[in-house]
Amino acid sequence: MPKLNVENGKEIYYEDHGAGDTALLLIHGWGMSLRTWDYSLQALVNEGLRVVLLDHRCCGGSDKDFQDRGISAIADDVVAIVQKLNLAKVVVNGWSLGGAVATASAERLGEICAGLVLTCGASPVYLQKSDFPHGGTDDALAETVQAINSDRVNFLYGLSQGICATEITEQQINWMWEIFMQASPSAVDALAELGPLDQREILTNLDIPIVSFVGSHDAIVDPEISRSVADYGKSVKLVEMKQSGHAPFIDETELYNAELVSFVKHCLQLQ
Repeated sequence: MPKLNVENGKEIYYEDHGAGDTALLLIHGWGMSLRTWDYSLQALVNEGLRVVLLDHRCCGGSDKDFQDRGISAIADDVVAIVQKLNLAKVVVNGWSLGGAVATASAERLGEICAGLVLTCGASPVYLQKSDFPHGGTDDALAETVQAINSDRVNFLYGLSQGICATEITEQQINWMWEIFMQASPSAVDALAELGPLDQREILTNLDIPIVSFVGSHDAIVDPEISRSVADYGKSVKLVEMKQSGHAPFIDETELYNAELVSFVKHCLQLQ
């Protein structure tokens, strides 16, 4: 299994599908793993894309005892993998909290990053601010973190039930729950960092195409957050996933994959 040594011998698990010096990087949501992209992975590879995926610190196949488990550290891991694989151009796609990681990664990658995808992303801002009316509140996030710390098994099962807006099977719910349960309880530290998060200036300064997938029925990331990306980025396309909740790659797989492939090929000049 490919792993990246990033901190005092601790390792990040990643997968590298395909070949070439350009790639699409897929960054999963909080507490999950790269396996959540399984509904898209083969379709993307079949379109000739090189696809690189990684597990966050303390999640999936990555080591579980990192001292720094935050969004910035995960973004550093993304950059390190790009450098290790000698990629010339990449498009970075982040789902949920992974959207915040993707935005931070895009800034750090500079000219190597040819495009940014936010899939129901917790970016640019996740909680309400004095000049940003969308999202939840600091108190609500604190209550969520407390609930996870108090009874993560049942909390994460309930979360798995609320990710999709379409009817899914009990097997799919259990699949997501099992992925959540692979993560270390300490992964909650990254979630807590969404409170003060504000990436509006980063989006404003990024001079690359951006696509933001909006889950019209998203109960986890306020859809208005996803729509607000257009207020800050220079070249933003909003894709309204009208039947989707927080995971359009499950709720509307074919539409999501088609839109993603088209965007990535355009950014990487593969069309």
